[in-house]
Amino acid sequence: MTTPEAEIRRQLIEVFGAAEYPVTDPFELIPVLPDGAATTFEAGDVTIGAMELGMEYADYQEYPYDSVEPLVEDLMTGLRANNVF
Repeated sequence: MTTPEAEIRRQLIEVFGAAEYPVTDPFELIPVLPDGAATTFEAGDVTIGAMELGMEYADYQEYPYDSVEPLVEDLMTGLRANNVF
């Protein structure tokens, strides 16, 4: 069984992996979001909005990103630090 943390990670990699890297600004990621800024990532009882990731977890992001993995790792670090998982 997949944990909510693993499922959210998978979804983030799938969505943000479609971006053209390097990404120098979070606004460059908006075009790859399936529902634009209204996109949500959901697993179990965890729901995280794309706007929430961009605003509430901005302190954990260090642009530019050359690939999806460091971006997702920084986002996951922020989510764990805020006890989402």
